[in-house]
This record gives sequence, C-alpha cells and structure tokens, in this order.
Amino acid sequence: MRDQPLHPAPPEDVLEIGAPEQFAALAHPLRQRLLFALGHRPATIRQLAGQLDAKKGNVAHHLKVLREAGLVHVAETRQVRGGTEQYYQRTARQMVVAEPQAAGTAAMLAAFAQELDRSPAEAHLTLRHLRLSPAKARELGETLAKLVDEAEEDADGQPLHGVLVTLYQQALPAGTTSSA
Repeated sequence: MRDQPLHPAPPEDVLEIGAPEQFAALAHPLRQRLLFALGHRPATIRQLAGQLDAKKGNVAHHLKVLREAGLVHVAETRQVRGGTEQYYQRTARQMVVAEPQAAGTAAMLAAFAQELDRSPAEAHLTLRHLRLSPAKARELGETLAKLVDEAEEDADGQPLHGVLVTLYQQALPAGTTSSA
C-alpha cells in the first residue's frame, strides 16, 4: 500500500497575499512552517506533525486557520481504518507578499530560524549591505528570483533545501533626508 497517493499540482502557480485574514494567518511561525512543509507535496495532519515535531492538535488548528485564509485546501481524502484521512496542499506553488507586514515577516523569520536549528546539514547564512542604485537593486532582485527558480529540480528522494531571499532598502536614520 502506498504511504501517499499521487496528487495534482496546486491549483494556482502564484498567489498574491493581500487580504487581512491572509496576513493574520501568516503571523505565526508554525503556520509559516506548515506552508514550507506543504511546498512540494500534500500531507496529512499526522505526517505534518511528525515532520515538524509538533502536536497533531496544534497542526490541525493552524491548518484550519490557513484553510480559512485560502492558503491551503484539502487536495484529497481517502478512507482509512477509523475514518477519513485528508491531504492538505497549498493553494499556490508560490505565494508572494506584495506589501509585507511586520507580524508576518517576524513569523516567517522565526519559522526560518526554527528550520535552521533543525537542519541536519551546515547552513549558509549571509547578511550584506550593498550600496545600489534603484535600477541595480531591481536588477539584483530579478536575478536572485530567477536564480532560485532555475535551481529547482524535480528530484524525488533528494533532501529539501530552504532558500530565503530578501532584498530591502535600509531605512534612513530618523531626521535624515535622502540625497537621491
């Protein structure tokens, strides 16, 4: 018997996050980690709880919040001994937050830190500050996005690697005006 049925791809390629309930759903590290875990294939509450070392009740609660916000859906159900098993899937392969909010960003970074702590391999983490013109910053952002998209392999059985890419302009100190 298969451990997991075959599933179709998520219904959308890209989902732009913008609704208040979506921002609220993204404001918890476990919900962020659930979205990470569902990034490549659907899973049951039991599978997710085992993968994330979390309690099934917590996973079920946070999946409900994500589902109500339209970020995950039940992709398939199947009958098992005591009832029905549901496989949850992200509603989109990629989720883009056009205007990030502090709570969601903090939750994503906390989830990222938890994932780094659990990584069995050495992680690469670098923070650099670069002086860039707006055009060069835009070009760098597009290049980074393309690099990550092109790196994706469809190699079942290989370890999953997390990639966090961000490019932001540092805020000016209070009372300072831009010379641009």
